[in-house]
Amino acid sequence: MDDLEAIKQLKARYFRTMDTKDWDGMRQVFTDGVVMDTTESGGGVVSGADEFMAFLRETLADVITVHHGHMPEIEVTGATTARGVWALQDLLIWPNGSRLLGFGHYHETYEKADGEWRIASSKLTRLHMDFTDPGES
Repeated sequence: MDDLEAIKQLKARYFRTMDTKDWDGMRQVFTDGVVMDTTESGGGVVSGADEFMAFLRETLADVITVHHGHMPEIEVTGATTARGVWALQDLLIWPNGSRLLGFGHYHETYEKADGEWRIASSKLTRLHMDFTDPGES
């Protein structure tokens, strides 16, 4: 498998493991020192794969998520490095019925070690968000 296809499959695993809450599987898509930046979508920055997984387990434990990544723009920048941008649509549904439908992009870097690509950094940017609160009429 070539590097571009391997990175596409890596990101597909990210989306699937997030939505199925396969936290052990998801941990495998990241470098140990991954930096996850969601400041432009209302979140923060989490450094370290184990720290990010702990954050996700707590934050999304009872949230249904549906992520779709589209139109990857991937550039292999070296034998073990790459960067990419993915268009994103996601849906989050909280137990109280609140919903977030979001559109944006993931801006990422990747590193290859021991023949495997992993996400080294990810920055989520938002173009639009629709939030529905069931308590509002």
